Amino acid sequence: MPANFQRRPWLLAVAVAATLGLGACSGFTERTRGALAAVTPYKVEVVQGNFVSKEQVAALKPGMSRQQVREILGTSLLNDVFHANRWDYVFTIRRQGVDPQERHLTVFFNGELMDRFEGDEMPSEEEFVATLDTRKKSGKVPTLEASEDELKKYAPKDDEKKAGSATGASASLPPLPAAYPPLEAAR
Repeated sequence: MPANFQRRPWLLAVAVAATLGLGACSGFTERTRGALAAVTPYKVEVVQGNFVSKEQVAALKPGMSRQQVREILGTSLLNDVFHANRWDYVFTIRRQGVDPQERHLTVFFNGELMDRFEGDEMPSEEEFVATLDTRKKSGKVPTLEASEDELKKYAPKDDEKKAGSATGASASLPPLPAAYPPLEAAR
């Protein structure tokens, strides 16, 4: 036995406990690996660039000025110094549980007027909003009609019918005022 363990017997106990603990940990991790795999850390939603809809692209016409294009699409994400006659609109969104989306649109100018544009097929605003909704959809639609038996459960009793008649209702409620006070105080 090494000299350290002879002089300090508690050190031997700590070493044995650590060895047994490590053995227990390996069994523990294998049992809980499936449960821990279901737990994922929160990932921040990352949205970058300009969302360009199908409706915005449809509004672009050759011959528009740079200002008109900017009013429709917004300021471009990339203005390349080496390509002054080109604006690049890039949009990316990365969300947990949803495939990342990336779209590109490039607008080309001839001087101060738009010449053409090219890029990905853009979704309409409605389609884009639908892709953002990640709630689970249950296939089960609730019934919106009550059966006769269910309606009978909530039917008024004879005493309530008498109290709710025209003469009974007007007798139990105070009369409505002829005029209402002004909303603002007079100056």
